[in-house]
Amino acid sequence: MATITINKDNFCHNLNQIALKTGSINKIAIVLKDNAYGHGLEIMAQLASEFGIRHAVVKNRDEANVIRELFRTVLILGGQAVPDETCTYAINTLDDIEKAQKGSRVELKVDTGMHRNGIAIDDLDRALERIVDRELVLFGLMTHFRSADEPGSEFFWQKKQFEHVKTKVKAAGFTGFRMHSHNSAAILRSKSFEEDLVRVGIGAYGYNELPESFDKAELKPVLSLYARKMATKRLKKGDRIGYGGDFGVPCDMQVSTYDLGYGDGWCRGDSSQPYLTAEGLPVLGRVSMDFVSIASQKEVLCIMNDAQSAAKQFGTISYEITTALSPLITRSVL
Repeated sequence: MATITINKDNFCHNLNQIALKTGSINKIAIVLKDNAYGHGLEIMAQLASEFGIRHAVVKNRDEANVIRELFRTVLILGGQAVPDETCTYAINTLDDIEKAQKGSRVELKVDTGMHRNGIAIDDLDRALERIVDRELVLFGLMTHFRSADEPGSEFFWQKKQFEHVKTKVKAAGFTGFRMHSHNSAAILRSKSFEEDLVRVGIGAYGYNELPESFDKAELKPVLSLYARKMATKRLKKGDRIGYGGDFGVPCDMQVSTYDLGYGDGWCRGDSSQPYLTAEGLPVLGRVSMDFVSIASQKEVLCIMNDAQSAAKQFGTISYEITTALSPLITRSVL
């Protein structure tokens, strides 16, 4: 089966770059949802903890239970809030408040313009009242930027909205809660940082999705994907490869199959615009469920060592490339 390697030095380098922006590693919350963006939940949690990161963000309670012993706090983005010494729960709707158990530590997410999840600003007073009535602990106040990775004024407009929200919550008598709004793009573009926490996802894994117009922080990809040779055939000019025979062999050549396919979460792509591996070798014909064909006899090929570069070939983003990779692929740390 294909394998994945995780570059510890690159991961630490990226976290250092983020720490330069926040002023302290204590303000970094590593986002580990969706199998740590495909990098491996347990592996990345352990590496983050060893680096000194004390806060994490996950998708659900199942993910939290895997890594909770490694962090001081773990923010769970969805699910019923229950009392917990380590975990806090994002509140996305008024109904979430009603379902939360007494004594739960919650982090109120306010919709400042993303219009995806979060309490509407018009419902903020009601939400705060119900948090008190339900005897919940307001541990955090948060929002999410919709355009932090794009030029224009929307980022600053949302920041202003969140400042208004902070003022209202404090005026309502709440104290001691942490505040966080910045994701990777927001912290990478910011010249100063005054909040309590930054939720770092894709940036920690080595990708800066900001346009060229922004100052670039040097980040290094953490994940590399390899495939192993399964078989080699000597093909003659005119032979056709794979489903539909999409690739016609231009001359006598040796072609090998490698153990990677869309069953492993690799993009099927378009055989008329073949993907070029990290070693510059084109995939020949259609990607199969478990195999790709490449004109090579190497025992192991590096298929990808930069998801951002791979994503450009497929017309997508680095997030989709890495999160799609099967959790069954063996991951190891270099």
